[in-house]
Formats: sequence, structure tokens, C-alpha cells
Amino acid sequence: MNQEYILELKDIAKVYDNGVVANKKISVGFRKGEIHAIVGENGAGKSTLMKIIFGLEKPTSGQILFEGKEVSFASPLDSIAIGIGMVHQHFMLVPSFTVLQNIVLGDEPTRFSFIDSRKSKKKAEELAKQYNFQLSMDEKVEKLSVGMKQKVEILKLLYKGAKVLILDEPTAVLTPQETEQLFVELKKFKENGHTIIFISHKLNEVKEISDRISVIRKGELISTHNTNEVSLESISELMIGRRVEYEYSNIKKDVKDKQAILKMNNVTLESGKIRLLDDINLVANSGEILGVVGVEGNGQSELVEVLFGYKKPKTGTIDVNGVSLLNKKIKDIREKGKVAYIPEDRMRQGIASTASIAENMISSFYDKKEFNHKLFMNHKAINELSETLIDRYSVVCQSKDTEIGSLSGGNIQKVVVARECYANPELLIAEQPTRGVDVGSASFIHERLIELRNNNKAILLLSADLGEALAVSDKIIVMYDGQIVGFFNDLSGVTESELGLYMLGIKKQDKKEIEKAQLMGSSADRSIHEEA
Repeated sequence: MNQEYILELKDIAKVYDNGVVANKKISVGFRKGEIHAIVGENGAGKSTLMKIIFGLEKPTSGQILFEGKEVSFASPLDSIAIGIGMVHQHFMLVPSFTVLQNIVLGDEPTRFSFIDSRKSKKKAEELAKQYNFQLSMDEKVEKLSVGMKQKVEILKLLYKGAKVLILDEPTAVLTPQETEQLFVELKKFKENGHTIIFISHKLNEVKEISDRISVIRKGELISTHNTNEVSLESISELMIGRRVEYEYSNIKKDVKDKQAILKMNNVTLESGKIRLLDDINLVANSGEILGVVGVEGNGQSELVEVLFGYKKPKTGTIDVNGVSLLNKKIKDIREKGKVAYIPEDRMRQGIASTASIAENMISSFYDKKEFNHKLFMNHKAINELSETLIDRYSVVCQSKDTEIGSLSGGNIQKVVVARECYANPELLIAEQPTRGVDVGSASFIHERLIELRNNNKAILLLSADLGEALAVSDKIIVMYDGQIVGFFNDLSGVTESELGLYMLGIKKQDKKEIEKAQLMGSSADRSIHEEA
């Protein structure tokens, strides 16, 4: 037993019933009072390893030691009971409950067989004060910002006595300012003796916040390093076995004769008395990537929903290549408008999880003549296309017939991106296309988007990753409270921090500034004002 570690894994292996090897004898220790980052490509085995630590999966072999004693978990309840907690990327909160109700859920103190709300509230408030969490215990969670919801999740774990906190992509939906605040809090947790296991694909953040980094590749632990002794470039190379380029200006071609592909004029969307989209005017041009950024819940999702026919706007017009998208079925939007869509939720909207990779590859255009002979499907053509796209998009799988739900999240995303890009749309809506995707896969997806752009297609990129938006986009709009509050035609001097201020509503351009910025772009941009 190594006294240095609060949590230690020895020769942890996980082999699934279908023969897939997720972890190969991984041995790693986590020290008390450290921030330990785990990095690796999608499908490398990070998620499986965390699930084992948190009791969601059982290892095939190996040992888990906690505070020097061997432990085993039948469920997350067992791991929580000894002091291991996990904040998932998608929060596990009850929106209609208060902050306090969410914190104490499942662990309510009682007095004479009744819930002792005074005691629980006092304990929760003391913890919140200790870590400077500005939370009202009586506030409904549904009214909180994303950053505050995350604080509730963390406070839940601290309330239950967690000594080890596993954070899965904790900054994925945070602004730079919220990320900065989170890092302040994590350092305080560390000072108070907590151990943080930090899972992230944002290597610059990993470098900033962690004390040590462990790299996992193809199910194996490659190495563990003191963070201050290893560079970003070397971490990336250890993860994927090659250098990754983050600069895309060198592959962007100068596209001439740009045309306004998507035009939204005075679009509003309401739900009851709440205005979700407020007088939206925008143009997406051919040969350009228009980035859309904003804190989650400020109208970005609704923008996609009205574009792709999920919701009907109260006012305004939406045209793609002169074809109105209003009152159109999704099939017509795809075919007549020549619109493709990479959805944010790939599992719910992007794939049929129990179908094969090949079936998912053609699901958006299964009725095309080359694949559908009406009486029967052309399996030869389907298989040839699937094998071609699997190879071109480097999808890691056993075969085209593999059930897509068994793939890693990053490889599922590659299938979705491959299918939507193959459709050769005039407009591609890419909603969080690299969320939860490793740096190598993200770079690959970025290159595919730029390839479409270079072929004179219009890309609408909705991203919570400001680094991605700035690196890939030609122009950026910022949304806040259902409005466009900033338009950046020239990104040369724009920083993530500046965009963050607009995302938080601290800064805002007026309508004249936005119109002026649009008019400084191509002639295609001007059409929106001429028609408005």
C-alpha cells in the first residue's frame, strides 16, 4: 500500500462481453490535495475508468484502494458512501426543486422521523460560505445559470462528504469568466485536502489547473507527468501519436462571389409570455463559417429549432437559397433547402443507437435512388459508401455492421459529421460539433467544416467553445437573452474574454453597431438590410 495516495488503481482491466477491451491493466494513484488530469482520445478508455471508480461499471480484474483499503462498488451509492463523488457533463439536477432540495436529495437529515430542513439548510449554507458559492438555498434550480447549476452539483458532493471529486468536462459550457472562477474554487478545494480528478479535452485548461497529468491511449496508461514538466505539444502527441495543428488560416481558401445562403429577417419566437428569440436578423454567406456563441439557454438552441423546422416563429422570414423554410417538414428543409444538420445531442437526434454504422450513414438520405430501389435497398452501394466514409473519417470500429451505440462518443460524432458532410448541403448547421471530442478528432472535424466552406458552402457553427469559434469562424455573432448583442466581422483582435463579456450581458452593441458591422462585410450581408 502506498501511503501517498488517497485513491489507487492497480492493474484495472475492463473487457466487455462483446470482446471490446476498454482498459488494459491501468495502474495510477491520486494524491490527497492534488488536481490530477486524465486526458486521452475518445475511445481511449477514460470514461470507462471513471465509471469503474464511481461504481457505474465493474472491472474485469484489478484492485481499487481507497485510503489504503481495498474496496469494491456495486453502484455509485457505494462510492459516494466512502467519499468519491462525480459531477457529470450533463447535470443530474431536478429543475423544479430548490437548491437545498437538490443538495440534500437522498441524504435528508431527520428528527423524530421528520426531515430536519433547518439542520440541512444550516449545513449547506456553511459549505456554500466556506467556498464562497453565492447560492440562495431557496432558489429554484431551473432559474440558475449553467455556472451556478454546476456549483449546486459540486455542493451536493461536498454535502455528502466527498473527499475525491471527479469532474467530467467541467468547463464545456462555461464562459471564460465562469471557468476562471471555477479554477479559483478548485484550488481552494485542493488547499482543503480534496482530490480533484479533472477530465477534459481542453489541454490549455488542463495545463493551467492540474498538478499532474495521466495520458491514456487505446485503453492503456501511457504515462503520468508533473504538469509543469510537460508541454501542450508533447501531451497532444502522447494522446494521439502525432502533432495536431490548431491553426486553420493556412487551409482556408479565398472564396469569391459569395452569396447570401441563409437569410433570417425579424424572427421572433415565444413560449407563452416569454420571448425566446427577439427580432433576429442574420445572414450566412457561401464560402464562410458564421460562428454563433452564447451561454447555454440564451437562444442558440431555439435558433436551430426554428431553422430546422422544430418550432414555428411568431414573426419573420427564413430563406435558404430563396426557398422559404417556414411551415416546411424537416425532409423538405433537407431536400429543397439543401440543409444538413449536426445536432448537439448526437445520441438523441443524431443516430439510431441500435442500428448499424452503415444504416446510420445513410439515414438522412436513405430514399435516394442510388441506395433505395423502392422494393429493396441497394446494400452494395450502402456498404461501399459506409466503408469509404469510415475510412475517410477514421471511424474506429470493428466493421460497418457494428451497432453504432457501442462506439465511443467521438467515433459516433465522426459518423454523424461524415453523413451530413456527404450530403453536400448548401447550408450546414453544426451545433456543438466537437463537444466531448478529443483534440485529434476535433481538429479533423474542423478541417471537414473548412473543406465545405472552401467549396463555397455556408456553415452556421454554434459552439460553447470560444477557442473553437475563433479558430474556425470567419465571423461571429454573440447571443444573450434571445438577442444578437454582438457582431464581429473582423476576428483578428477579438479575444475569448471579450466574447465572454458579451455572453454574460456585461457588454452589448446596439442595433446600429451591429448593422454597421454587417454592412462592412460582403455585399451578401447587405441584402438583409435592403429587405428588412
